Amino acid sequence: MSLRPWRDIARRKSRQIMVGSVPVGGDAPITVQTMTNTPTSDAKATIDQIRRCEEAGADIIRVSCPDVESTAAFRQIARAARVPLVADIHFHYKRALEAADAGAACLRINPGNIGSSERVAEVVRAAKANGCAIRIGVNAGSLEKDLLEKYGEPCPEALVESALDHIRLLEEHDFRDYKVAVKASDAFLAVAAYQQLAEAVDCPLHLGITEAGGLIGGTVKSAIGIGSLLWFGVGDTIRVSLSAEPEEEVRVGYEILKTLGLRTRGVRVVSCPSCARQGFDVIRTVQALEDALQHIKTPMSLSVLGCVVNGPGEARETDIGITGGGNGKHMVYLSGITDHTIADADMIAHIVGLVETKAAEIEAGSAVSMDTLHGKAA
Repeated sequence: MSLRPWRDIARRKSRQIMVGSVPVGGDAPITVQTMTNTPTSDAKATIDQIRRCEEAGADIIRVSCPDVESTAAFRQIARAARVPLVADIHFHYKRALEAADAGAACLRINPGNIGSSERVAEVVRAAKANGCAIRIGVNAGSLEKDLLEKYGEPCPEALVESALDHIRLLEEHDFRDYKVAVKASDAFLAVAAYQQLAEAVDCPLHLGITEAGGLIGGTVKSAIGIGSLLWFGVGDTIRVSLSAEPEEEVRVGYEILKTLGLRTRGVRVVSCPSCARQGFDVIRTVQALEDALQHIKTPMSLSVLGCVVNGPGEARETDIGITGGGNGKHMVYLSGITDHTIADADMIAHIVGLVETKAAEIEAGSAVSMDTLHGKAA
């Protein structure tokens, strides 16, 4: 139990699997995934993008393997990556066999388009031989024809039946190192399918709202869909699917987890929308601070408020706070206590320095984040 019982989330009990060196399910932290969008055959471009995603905090990264050239480059990419890679396979099951041999930690297969049960069995044998996990990726947009005929349209029951059919096939081959996704671009459909599946199986679940949209629309849709499932304890690993750079998916994923108190990484920013009372340009200040603080990985909090209406109250709850004042002088709070003032011209560099110092103290064990003290940390 946390210090605030109304913040507690009781996670669904799932068994744990390993994706390379990363545990998924059980009591392991909920992992954040993304997917590269460079041509996989271009190993250098793909490795460069993977590096940016790693810096953003990605725990697991998926790489599409649509052709022989991609799986040929995959070996070099897997050797360079610092996190486990999932090989994304569609249509051509032989790409899964090649990727398993080339160092994939997990094979993502879509049962609706991978082919016959015999081909799935070959993929299972390759996974076993190479120590790969498997993700069954059911998608409303590529359900099997017989299920579409049976149900008339993609629906929760159809997605779950597809997942259960392919779970059964893996288990018939004595394979249990799998996780499952039942994704849809319709958040209602996806959430209902995941809720049904969560009651039917004990394997880890990979959450996502597929084809969610651009940075803003996709973030909102994903936060509602993924967030509602996580709030009720369902989900062991997540991918936010955005028409945006993959590192943005990672950042949004962490923001969802931070909001729910399920996992923390970097600076949690509390800021006001600004109004005529603001003592400084809040919007531009927050943008500048978020950009300048991306290198901070230590979980901590920063409040940026334009005036004294809510500023002091929010500052009492955060590690560092700033509240707008008159004549270009603004109050700085440290660990919830008023400490000193700072002028407009020096504000951003000064706050960045304070955050870096506090992060170092937390890492050294000489300070504790206010989020921990107030029960807001994961």
